Amino acid sequence: MTTTIDLWSLDVYDRGIPHDVFQYLRNEAPVYRHPDPLVPEGHWAVTRLADVVFVSRNSDIFSSHERTTMIDEMPEEQIQQQQMMMLNMDPPEHTRLRSLVNRGFTPRMIAKLRSQMEETCERIIDEALAKGDIDVVTDLAADLPLVVIADLMGVPQEDRHKLFEWSNAMVGAEDPDLGLGPEAGADVAFQVYAYAHELGAQKRAQPADDIVTKFVTPDENGHELSELEFDMFFLLLTVAGNETTRNAISGGVQAFIDHPDQWQRLRQDPELVTSAADEIVRWVTPVMDFRRTVMKDVELGGVQMRKGDKVIIYYASANRDEAAFEDPFTFDIARDPNPHVGFGGGGAHFCLGRHLALQEIQVIFEALARRVERFEALGEPRRMRSHFLNGLKALPVRLIPAKS
Repeated sequence: MTTTIDLWSLDVYDRGIPHDVFQYLRNEAPVYRHPDPLVPEGHWAVTRLADVVFVSRNSDIFSSHERTTMIDEMPEEQIQQQQMMMLNMDPPEHTRLRSLVNRGFTPRMIAKLRSQMEETCERIIDEALAKGDIDVVTDLAADLPLVVIADLMGVPQEDRHKLFEWSNAMVGAEDPDLGLGPEAGADVAFQVYAYAHELGAQKRAQPADDIVTKFVTPDENGHELSELEFDMFFLLLTVAGNETTRNAISGGVQAFIDHPDQWQRLRQDPELVTSAADEIVRWVTPVMDFRRTVMKDVELGGVQMRKGDKVIIYYASANRDEAAFEDPFTFDIARDPNPHVGFGGGGAHFCLGRHLALQEIQVIFEALARRVERFEALGEPRRMRSHFLNGLKALPVRLIPAKS
Protein backbone atom coordinates (compact mmCIF):
# COMPACT_ATOMS: atom_id res chain seq x y z
CA MET A 1 0.00 0.00 0.00
CA THR A 2 2.91 2.40 0.66
CA THR A 3 3.30 2.96 -3.08
CA THR A 4 -0.15 4.62 -3.15
CA ILE A 5 0.22 6.69 0.02
CA ASP A 6 0.06 10.44 -0.50
CA LEU A 7 -0.21 12.63 2.57
CA TRP A 8 0.96 15.65 0.60
CA SER A 9 -1.81 16.19 -1.95
CA LEU A 10 -4.33 18.84 -0.99
CA ASP A 11 -6.97 16.79 -2.81
CA VAL A 12 -6.68 14.16 -0.07
CA TYR A 13 -7.66 16.63 2.64
CA ASP A 14 -10.62 17.98 0.69
CA ARG A 15 -12.36 14.78 1.80
CA GLY A 16 -11.21 14.94 5.40
CA ILE A 17 -8.21 13.69 7.37
CA PRO A 18 -6.98 10.45 5.72
CA HIS A 19 -7.35 8.35 8.87
CA ASP A 20 -7.23 5.07 6.94
CA VAL A 21 -3.78 5.94 5.60
CA PHE A 22 -2.54 7.05 9.01
CA GLN A 23 -3.84 3.85 10.60
CA TYR A 24 -1.98 1.78 8.04
CA LEU A 25 1.25 3.69 8.62
CA ARG A 26 1.01 3.45 12.41
CA ASN A 27 0.75 -0.32 12.12
CA GLU A 28 3.09 -1.00 9.20
CA ALA A 29 5.55 1.89 8.83
CA PRO A 30 5.25 4.35 11.74
CA VAL A 31 8.35 6.25 10.60
CA TYR A 32 7.86 6.24 6.85
CA ARG A 33 10.02 7.70 4.08
CA HIS A 34 7.36 9.67 2.24
CA PRO A 35 7.88 11.08 -1.27
CA ASP A 36 8.12 14.87 -1.19
CA PRO A 37 7.63 16.94 -4.35
CA LEU A 38 9.90 19.63 -2.89
CA VAL A 39 12.69 17.47 -1.45
CA PRO A 40 14.27 14.80 -3.70
CA GLU A 41 15.04 12.39 -0.85
CA GLY A 42 11.54 12.77 0.62
CA HIS A 43 10.67 13.31 4.27
CA TRP A 44 10.02 11.13 7.30
CA ALA A 45 6.33 10.85 8.22
CA VAL A 46 6.04 10.20 11.98
CA THR A 47 2.59 8.88 12.88
CA ARG A 48 2.64 7.21 16.33
CA LEU A 49 1.94 9.27 19.42
CA ALA A 50 5.02 8.10 21.35
CA ASP A 51 7.30 9.04 18.45
CA VAL A 52 5.59 12.41 17.93
CA VAL A 53 6.16 13.15 21.63
CA PHE A 54 9.82 12.06 21.41
CA VAL A 55 10.44 14.38 18.47
CA SER A 56 8.61 17.24 20.20
CA ARG A 57 10.59 16.93 23.44
CA ASN A 58 14.05 16.68 21.90
CA SER A 59 14.59 19.99 20.13
CA ASP A 60 18.37 19.51 20.26
CA ILE A 61 17.90 16.61 17.81
CA PHE A 62 14.80 17.81 15.95
CA SER A 63 15.07 21.51 15.17
CA SER A 64 12.22 23.95 14.59
CA HIS A 65 14.71 26.66 13.60
CA GLU A 66 16.86 25.02 10.93
CA ARG A 67 14.24 24.97 8.14
CA THR A 68 11.29 26.31 10.18
CA THR A 69 8.20 24.35 11.29
CA MET A 70 6.35 24.79 7.98
CA ILE A 71 6.11 21.68 5.81
CA ASP A 72 6.50 23.55 2.51
CA GLU A 73 9.91 24.70 1.28
CA MET A 74 10.70 28.41 1.23
CA PRO A 75 13.40 30.57 -0.34
CA GLU A 76 16.38 31.19 1.96
CA GLU A 77 15.45 34.85 2.45
CA GLN A 78 11.97 33.87 3.63
CA ILE A 79 13.38 31.21 5.94
CA GLN A 80 15.60 33.80 7.60
CA GLN A 81 12.58 36.04 8.17
CA GLN A 82 10.47 33.19 9.54
CA GLN A 83 13.27 32.13 11.90
CA MET A 84 12.68 35.33 13.87
CA MET A 85 9.24 34.03 14.90
CA MET A 86 9.04 32.16 18.22
CA LEU A 87 7.36 29.19 16.54
CA ASN A 88 10.51 28.72 14.47
CA MET A 89 13.10 28.99 17.23
CA ASP A 90 15.00 26.46 19.33
CA PRO A 91 16.31 26.87 22.88
CA PRO A 92 18.00 28.90 24.24
CA GLU A 93 16.63 31.74 22.06
CA HIS A 94 13.14 30.25 22.19
CA THR A 95 13.38 29.94 25.97
CA ARG A 96 14.29 33.63 26.34
CA LEU A 97 11.40 34.80 24.16
CA ARG A 98 8.88 32.41 25.67
CA SER A 99 9.72 33.57 29.19
CA LEU A 100 8.79 37.10 28.11
CA VAL A 101 5.49 36.27 26.42
CA ASN A 102 4.45 33.87 29.19
CA ARG A 103 3.64 36.99 31.25
CA GLY A 104 0.56 37.55 29.12
CA PHE A 105 -0.83 34.03 29.52
CA THR A 106 -0.92 33.63 33.28
CA PRO A 107 -4.05 32.11 34.86
CA ARG A 108 -4.87 35.60 36.20
CA MET A 109 -4.76 37.18 32.74
CA ILE A 110 -6.88 34.39 31.26
CA ALA A 111 -9.38 34.43 34.14
CA LYS A 112 -9.90 38.17 33.51
CA LEU A 113 -11.24 37.29 30.07
CA ARG A 114 -13.85 34.80 31.24
CA SER A 115 -16.73 37.22 31.82
CA GLN A 116 -16.09 38.78 28.40
CA MET A 117 -16.14 35.29 26.88
CA GLU A 118 -19.45 34.47 28.56
CA GLU A 119 -21.08 37.72 27.44
CA THR A 120 -19.80 37.23 23.90
CA CYS A 121 -21.12 33.65 23.76
CA GLU A 122 -24.57 34.72 24.90
CA ARG A 123 -24.65 37.41 22.21
CA ILE A 124 -23.44 35.01 19.51
CA ILE A 125 -26.04 32.41 20.47
CA ASP A 126 -28.83 35.03 20.71
CA GLU A 127 -28.09 36.09 17.14
CA ALA A 128 -27.72 32.52 15.88
CA LEU A 129 -31.00 31.37 17.42
CA ALA A 130 -32.78 34.39 15.97
CA LYS A 131 -31.59 33.31 12.51
CA GLY A 132 -32.30 29.62 13.07
CA ASP A 133 -30.56 28.43 9.91
CA ILE A 134 -26.90 29.37 10.22
CA ASP A 135 -23.40 28.71 9.00
CA VAL A 136 -21.62 27.45 12.11
CA VAL A 137 -18.25 28.74 10.93
CA THR A 138 -19.24 32.38 10.49
CA ASP A 139 -22.28 32.60 12.81
CA LEU A 140 -21.05 30.57 15.80
CA ALA A 141 -17.34 29.82 15.70
CA ALA A 142 -15.61 32.85 14.23
CA ASP A 143 -16.40 35.76 16.51
CA LEU A 144 -15.47 34.42 19.97
CA PRO A 145 -11.75 33.88 19.24
CA LEU A 146 -11.62 37.28 17.50
CA VAL A 147 -13.18 39.09 20.47
CA VAL A 148 -10.85 37.29 22.88
CA ILE A 149 -7.68 37.94 20.90
CA ALA A 150 -8.65 41.58 20.42
CA ASP A 151 -9.35 41.92 24.15
CA LEU A 152 -6.15 40.11 25.07
CA MET A 153 -3.97 42.18 22.75
CA GLY A 154 -5.63 45.52 23.34
CA VAL A 155 -6.86 45.70 19.75
CA PRO A 156 -10.01 47.86 19.33
CA GLN A 157 -12.98 45.53 18.89
CA GLU A 158 -13.96 47.33 15.68
CA ASP A 159 -10.66 46.11 14.20
CA ARG A 160 -11.13 42.45 15.09
CA HIS A 161 -12.50 41.53 11.66
CA LYS A 162 -9.22 42.69 10.16
CA LEU A 163 -7.60 39.88 12.14
CA PHE A 164 -10.11 37.43 10.66
CA GLU A 165 -9.41 38.53 7.09
CA TRP A 166 -5.66 38.62 7.57
CA SER A 167 -5.40 35.18 9.14
CA ASN A 168 -7.67 33.61 6.52
CA ALA A 169 -5.56 35.06 3.73
CA MET A 170 -2.32 33.79 5.27
CA VAL A 171 -3.27 30.24 6.25
CA GLY A 172 -5.63 29.62 3.34
CA ALA A 173 -3.17 30.64 0.62
CA GLU A 174 -3.74 27.35 -1.22
CA ASP A 175 -7.52 27.50 -0.91
CA PRO A 176 -9.27 29.19 -3.85
CA ASP A 177 -11.99 30.60 -1.56
CA LEU A 178 -9.71 31.95 1.15
CA GLY A 179 -6.25 32.65 -0.18
CA LEU A 180 -4.97 35.18 -2.62
CA GLY A 181 -1.81 33.25 -3.49
CA PRO A 182 1.63 33.20 -1.83
CA GLU A 183 2.67 36.68 -3.01
CA ALA A 184 -0.54 38.28 -1.75
CA GLY A 185 -0.10 36.33 1.48
CA ALA A 186 3.26 38.05 1.98
CA ASP A 187 1.59 41.42 1.41
CA VAL A 188 -0.99 40.58 4.07
CA ALA A 189 1.78 39.63 6.52
CA PHE A 190 3.34 43.07 6.03
CA GLN A 191 -0.05 44.66 6.76
CA VAL A 192 -0.13 42.73 10.04
CA TYR A 193 3.41 43.82 10.89
CA ALA A 194 2.53 47.45 10.21
CA TYR A 195 -0.58 47.23 12.41
CA ALA A 196 1.38 45.54 15.21
CA HIS A 197 4.16 48.12 14.96
CA GLU A 198 1.70 50.96 15.46
CA LEU A 199 -0.09 49.14 18.29
CA GLY A 200 3.20 48.49 20.09
CA ALA A 201 4.18 52.14 19.77
CA GLN A 202 0.83 53.21 21.27
CA LYS A 203 1.23 50.89 24.26
CA ARG A 204 4.78 52.08 24.90
CA ALA A 205 3.52 55.65 24.94
CA GLN A 206 0.34 54.89 26.93
CA PRO A 207 0.71 51.67 28.96
CA ALA A 208 -2.51 49.79 29.82
CA ASP A 209 -3.45 46.64 31.74
CA ASP A 210 -3.26 44.34 28.74
CA ILE A 211 -0.96 41.77 27.25
CA VAL A 212 0.62 44.10 24.68
CA THR A 213 1.79 46.47 27.38
CA LYS A 214 3.38 43.55 29.21
CA PHE A 215 5.21 42.53 26.05
CA VAL A 216 6.59 45.95 25.11
CA THR A 217 7.55 47.24 28.57
CA PRO A 218 10.42 45.88 30.69
CA ASP A 219 9.82 43.08 33.19
CA GLU A 220 11.36 43.02 36.66
CA ASN A 221 14.71 42.14 35.08
CA GLY A 222 14.51 44.90 32.49
CA HIS A 223 13.73 42.52 29.62
CA GLU A 224 11.15 43.23 26.95
CA LEU A 225 10.29 42.26 23.39
CA SER A 226 12.05 44.27 20.73
CA GLU A 227 9.85 45.98 18.13
CA LEU A 228 10.60 43.25 15.59
CA GLU A 229 10.00 40.44 18.09
CA PHE A 230 6.65 41.95 19.04
CA ASP A 231 5.60 42.38 15.40
CA MET A 232 6.43 38.73 14.68
CA PHE A 233 4.64 37.51 17.80
CA PHE A 234 1.55 39.55 16.96
CA LEU A 235 1.38 37.86 13.57
CA LEU A 236 1.77 34.44 15.20
CA LEU A 237 -0.97 35.15 17.74
CA THR A 238 -3.29 36.56 15.07
CA VAL A 239 -3.25 33.19 13.32
CA ALA A 240 -2.72 30.76 16.21
CA GLY A 241 -5.26 32.41 18.51
CA ASN A 242 -7.90 32.73 15.83
CA GLU A 243 -7.84 29.97 13.23
CA THR A 244 -7.21 27.04 15.54
CA THR A 245 -9.90 27.83 18.11
CA ARG A 246 -12.43 28.64 15.39
CA ASN A 247 -11.70 25.30 13.72
CA ALA A 248 -12.00 23.48 17.05
CA ILE A 249 -15.43 25.02 17.71
CA SER A 250 -16.85 24.36 14.24
CA GLY A 251 -15.30 20.89 14.17
CA GLY A 252 -16.76 20.26 17.61
CA VAL A 253 -20.26 21.10 16.38
CA GLN A 254 -19.72 18.72 13.46
CA ALA A 255 -18.65 16.01 15.93
CA PHE A 256 -21.83 16.51 17.95
CA ILE A 257 -23.95 16.37 14.78
CA ASP A 258 -22.30 13.05 13.95
CA HIS A 259 -22.65 11.81 17.55
CA PRO A 260 -25.99 13.16 18.87
CA ASP A 261 -25.82 10.84 21.87
CA GLN A 262 -22.78 12.77 23.09
CA TRP A 263 -24.62 16.07 22.69
CA GLN A 264 -27.48 14.84 24.86
CA ARG A 265 -24.93 13.51 27.33
CA LEU A 266 -23.36 16.98 27.62
CA ARG A 267 -26.76 18.64 27.98
CA GLN A 268 -27.67 16.28 30.79
CA ASP A 269 -24.32 16.63 32.56
CA PRO A 270 -22.81 20.08 31.89
CA GLU A 271 -19.85 19.31 34.16
CA LEU A 272 -18.52 17.13 31.35
CA VAL A 273 -17.68 20.31 29.42
CA THR A 274 -14.08 20.25 30.67
CA SER A 275 -13.32 16.77 29.37
CA ALA A 276 -15.49 17.46 26.30
CA ALA A 277 -13.27 20.40 25.32
CA ASP A 278 -10.17 18.19 25.41
CA GLU A 279 -11.93 15.49 23.42
CA ILE A 280 -13.00 18.03 20.80
CA VAL A 281 -9.37 19.09 20.38
CA ARG A 282 -8.24 15.46 20.08
CA TRP A 283 -11.01 14.58 17.65
CA VAL A 284 -10.64 17.62 15.42
CA THR A 285 -6.87 18.21 15.75
CA PRO A 286 -6.98 21.75 14.30
CA VAL A 287 -3.23 21.72 13.54
CA MET A 288 -2.57 18.45 11.74
CA ASP A 289 1.22 18.55 11.49
CA PHE A 290 4.47 20.43 11.91
CA ARG A 291 7.95 20.03 10.52
CA ARG A 292 11.31 19.42 12.19
CA THR A 293 14.84 19.03 10.81
CA VAL A 294 17.23 16.36 12.12
CA MET A 295 20.35 17.95 13.62
CA LYS A 296 22.30 14.76 14.33
CA ASP A 297 21.97 11.13 13.32
CA VAL A 298 19.32 9.36 15.38
CA GLU A 299 17.22 6.22 15.35
CA LEU A 300 13.46 6.55 15.70
CA GLY A 301 10.92 3.77 15.41
CA GLY A 302 13.60 1.39 14.22
CA VAL A 303 14.58 3.70 11.36
CA GLN A 304 17.90 5.52 10.99
CA MET A 305 17.54 9.26 10.40
CA ARG A 306 20.45 11.38 9.19
CA LYS A 307 21.45 14.95 9.94
CA GLY A 308 19.57 17.31 7.61
CA ASP A 309 16.59 14.98 7.07
CA LYS A 310 13.14 16.55 6.88
CA VAL A 311 10.61 15.21 9.41
CA ILE A 312 6.85 15.81 9.60
CA ILE A 313 5.10 14.91 12.84
CA TYR A 314 1.43 14.13 12.26
CA TYR A 315 -0.65 15.11 15.28
CA ALA A 316 -3.78 14.06 13.38
CA SER A 317 -2.47 10.50 13.29
CA ALA A 318 -1.06 10.47 16.83
CA ASN A 319 -4.46 11.51 18.22
CA ARG A 320 -6.02 8.30 16.87
CA ASP A 321 -3.16 6.01 17.95
CA GLU A 322 -4.56 2.69 19.14
CA ALA A 323 -1.52 2.21 21.38
CA ALA A 324 -2.29 5.43 23.28
CA PHE A 325 -6.10 5.65 23.36
CA GLU A 326 -8.85 3.20 24.15
CA ASP A 327 -11.29 3.15 21.22
CA PRO A 328 -9.57 6.11 19.50
CA PHE A 329 -12.19 6.27 16.74
CA THR A 330 -14.95 6.83 19.31
CA PHE A 331 -15.89 10.41 20.16
CA ASP A 332 -16.21 10.22 23.96
CA ILE A 333 -16.70 13.50 25.83
CA ALA A 334 -15.85 11.85 29.16
CA ARG A 335 -12.58 10.35 27.88
CA ASP A 336 -10.07 9.92 30.70
CA PRO A 337 -7.15 9.74 30.38
CA ASN A 338 -6.81 11.75 27.21
CA PRO A 339 -3.10 12.21 26.38
CA HIS A 340 -3.77 13.92 23.06
CA VAL A 341 -1.22 16.07 21.24
CA GLY A 342 -3.70 18.60 19.90
CA PHE A 343 -1.62 21.31 21.60
CA GLY A 344 1.67 19.76 20.58
CA GLY A 345 3.63 16.88 22.02
CA GLY A 346 5.18 18.76 24.93
CA GLY A 347 8.65 20.18 25.07
CA ALA A 348 9.67 23.72 24.18
CA HIS A 349 6.80 24.33 21.76
CA PHE A 350 3.87 23.10 23.84
CA CYS A 351 1.01 25.44 22.97
CA LEU A 352 1.33 28.73 24.82
CA GLY A 353 -2.41 29.41 24.53
CA ARG A 354 -3.64 25.96 25.60
CA HIS A 355 -5.56 27.17 28.67
CA LEU A 356 -7.03 30.11 26.80
CA ALA A 357 -8.25 27.92 23.92
CA LEU A 358 -9.74 25.30 26.26
CA GLN A 359 -11.55 28.00 28.22
CA GLU A 360 -13.07 29.42 25.01
CA ILE A 361 -14.22 25.97 23.88
CA GLN A 362 -15.65 25.19 27.32
CA VAL A 363 -17.53 28.47 27.61
CA ILE A 364 -19.20 28.31 24.20
CA PHE A 365 -20.23 24.66 24.43
CA GLU A 366 -21.48 25.12 27.98
CA ALA A 367 -23.73 27.93 26.70
CA LEU A 368 -24.80 25.97 23.62
CA ALA A 369 -25.67 22.90 25.71
CA ARG A 370 -27.91 25.05 27.88
CA ARG A 371 -29.69 26.78 24.99
CA VAL A 372 -29.68 24.41 22.00
CA GLU A 373 -31.55 21.12 22.04
CA ARG A 374 -29.87 19.81 18.90
CA PHE A 375 -28.17 20.68 15.63
CA GLU A 376 -29.71 19.59 12.33
CA ALA A 377 -27.36 19.45 9.35
CA LEU A 378 -28.65 21.35 6.32
CA GLY A 379 -25.94 20.23 3.93
CA GLU A 380 -22.42 18.88 3.63
CA PRO A 381 -19.61 20.80 5.32
CA ARG A 382 -17.09 22.53 3.06
CA ARG A 383 -13.51 21.91 4.09
CA MET A 384 -10.49 24.16 3.95
CA ARG A 385 -8.06 23.03 1.26
CA SER A 386 -5.00 22.50 3.45
CA HIS A 387 -2.66 19.76 4.58
CA PHE A 388 -1.72 21.83 7.63
CA LEU A 389 -4.93 23.09 9.25
CA ASN A 390 -8.03 20.93 9.69
CA GLY A 391 -10.70 23.54 9.17
CA LEU A 392 -14.21 24.00 7.83
CA LYS A 393 -15.09 26.87 5.51
CA ALA A 394 -18.84 26.36 5.92
CA LEU A 395 -21.16 24.16 7.99
CA PRO A 396 -24.87 24.82 7.31
CA VAL A 397 -26.97 23.89 10.34
CA ARG A 398 -30.44 24.52 11.79
CA LEU A 399 -30.45 25.23 15.52
CA ILE A 400 -33.31 23.70 17.47
CA PRO A 401 -33.64 25.81 20.64
CA ALA A 402 -33.97 24.16 24.03
CA LYS A 403 -37.38 24.36 25.63
CA SER A 404 -37.30 26.99 28.34
